[in-house]
Amino acid sequence: MAKYIGILTAGGDSPGLNAAIRAIGKSAIGTYGMRVIGFRDGFRGLMENRTVRLEGAALSGILTLGGTILGTSRDKPHKMPMGGKYMDMTDVIVDNYHTHHLDALVCLGGGGTQKNAFRLAQKGLNIVTLPKTIDNDVAMTDVSFGFDTALSIATEAIDRLHSTAHSHHRIIVVEIMGHNVGWLALGAGIAGGADVILIPEIPYDVNVVAEAIRRRVHGGKNFSIVAVSEGAMSREDAQALEEARRAKEKAEKNGDKKARKKAAERLKALEAQRGQSTQQLTHQLEALTGLETRLTILGHVQRGGTPSAADRLLATRLGTACTALINEGVYGVMVAARGDGAEPVPLEQVAGKRKTVPLDHPWIESARRVGVSLGD
Repeated sequence: MAKYIGILTAGGDSPGLNAAIRAIGKSAIGTYGMRVIGFRDGFRGLMENRTVRLEGAALSGILTLGGTILGTSRDKPHKMPMGGKYMDMTDVIVDNYHTHHLDALVCLGGGGTQKNAFRLAQKGLNIVTLPKTIDNDVAMTDVSFGFDTALSIATEAIDRLHSTAHSHHRIIVVEIMGHNVGWLALGAGIAGGADVILIPEIPYDVNVVAEAIRRRVHGGKNFSIVAVSEGAMSREDAQALEEARRAKEKAEKNGDKKARKKAAERLKALEAQRGQSTQQLTHQLEALTGLETRLTILGHVQRGGTPSAADRLLATRLGTACTALINEGVYGVMVAARGDGAEPVPLEQVAGKRKTVPLDHPWIESARRVGVSLGD
């Protein structure tokens, strides 16, 4: 009998999602004779039983499209907004999985999706996931699809900002997405020729950054490009954040609910400050250097549009590997990119983990060797 597989896309949209949907659908139907249905808007669509048949016509012409034809949401199975409050809808999702006689459910998403998919696998569902995110922070995979496209967009933005920075003798601070890891800012900063690159993995000293810019001025360079990851923090803020985390862990260990609540509130406030730190940095650099300083926040433009050739290839490679694993009855895994191939990694090794930039990564070493300041 033909196997039935379901597909959903969850979390933020990302270039390459439609390429992955197409690869899964076409290989499942054409190579293995499977039947494929999609669930709209992530786990919510699975809970609400909103489906679409993924056949020839639905899969045609989507390879080059950005976004996702299935729609997406950040709703979690165990904590879903329902009538003004959060409810655990996991049992409803399990029931709908069985109602459709699914042999497997494929979840395309980033770190949060990997955790939610793992929870469903623990409930006995046959789950396979694919790593999707422009942040490139999904653990246990060489790269996630969506990253290459976002990297190209951010790099092009830095290229364009060079002209105005040079013409007006300004410092241009450009904030690049990446959540709380620095892959995107680091890669785009190096490729775009940024003079300073600030990432979450290396807390910065604003005085060190200002001094690097002043050295450029003394050397005859009257402009600078500062590429900043949205999660980058000063040394002081990073220290305060670490102290708040330790206080929360200590309160949890001691069972002190009052102290835990206080530490959690402090931690939340410090995390919220990350979104304001780039604006503060911009003002500080202008004051410390005397140079006119402007901030550009690239935002969601990095996530949209046509996926790059590399992301289409990666999504197609992982998508076809996914259906091969389902055909072999391999479940409870993420399809990870390994070199030019793919391999299954148990979800328990992925869920709850984040791939940060190692401090000895070749990209960091290369940046330092070409004279880029990393703020430390």
